[in-house]
Amino acid sequence: MDMVAQALELSRKPHVVIATPGRLADHLRSSSTFSIKKIRFLVLDEADRLLEQGCTDFTADLEAILGAVPACRQTLLFSATLTDTLRELQGLATNQPFFWEAQAPVRTVEQLDQRYLLVPEKVKDAYLVHLIQGFQDEHEDWSIIIFTNTCKTCQILCMMLRKFNFPTVALHSMMKQKERFAALAKFKSSIYRILIATDVASRGLDIPTVQVVINHNTPGLPKIYIHRVGRTARAGRQGMAITLVTQYDIHLVHAIEEQIKKKLDEFSVEEAEVLQILTQVNVVRRECEIKLEATSFDEKKEINKRKQLILEGKDPDLEAKRKTELAKIRQKNRRFKEKVEQTLQRQKAGGRPRGCPPRAQPGFHRALPTQGPA
Repeated sequence: MDMVAQALELSRKPHVVIATPGRLADHLRSSSTFSIKKIRFLVLDEADRLLEQGCTDFTADLEAILGAVPACRQTLLFSATLTDTLRELQGLATNQPFFWEAQAPVRTVEQLDQRYLLVPEKVKDAYLVHLIQGFQDEHEDWSIIIFTNTCKTCQILCMMLRKFNFPTVALHSMMKQKERFAALAKFKSSIYRILIATDVASRGLDIPTVQVVINHNTPGLPKIYIHRVGRTARAGRQGMAITLVTQYDIHLVHAIEEQIKKKLDEFSVEEAEVLQILTQVNVVRRECEIKLEATSFDEKKEINKRKQLILEGKDPDLEAKRKTELAKIRQKNRRFKEKVEQTLQRQKAGGRPRGCPPRAQPGFHRALPTQGPA
């Protein structure tokens, strides 16, 4: 959003300011007229995400904000998942914070029907097309959100489903902000019934009419799963969540079930019907991949990464060099570790590494032969 327009709004001293940490910190750093020294309430929504130090670190921005607010205030933190960071924060607080957690037998709402579909990795897309076709045939007015793990997969699946005449729109971080707003508006207004998104849409989206959430990939963390499936079965409505599970994802499903305290039920499909469309789906997928490669999608992603590093005050070339050197060090450490493990295994088996002399008995030394006169 335009910073100048925002600055004008802030100069009018609004009673409530809703902001992302980065933009609020930018205003505090760049403006001498805007102040939050007299605020009485500081609310951190999605507190688990704001306080974790991952690929997107909000530490610097939060430090700027916390340094600008008065010490005498009420701070409220809200989160759908209780992480180790939040538990640690609760223990560190010196003023006995009030803590409340919604007590429920499961971590997801009762109205949510949670299923899994076990599929081979190479035919996952065919199962996805079959699922969507089934829902569209039975419930033409249903809205569906499909979650993927990468921007590229998100874009390819969107192109592929459009080839099959499904009303589909994509939402991922490679899109401009205006494009994201437009995609969301089209989905909310039911112009498009299917939204394919990365985890950029797993939090904060409140679209009550979403009936089905499909996880194209099994989330690597249970909390990501909880946020994804939370896009349906909202405000007391019924909803369904289906996760496509490959042979490599069984342990991830077990972790999810342990966290949500509920076993996922199997969703059954007719495999014969999937096999009928398998070749067609694979051909269309490959066509979409070739078409996307022609648009230099990967190059645009690299350009965006460079822009982000520059905005953070880092040298992209230097960061790339560091990343390469770090990869070399890791590879070298891995090889050394493997070599040590092999050596230990040989010693355990009773043998000695090649080239090693026999072990000398304790207290005795072997005389080394000398050449020439003593």
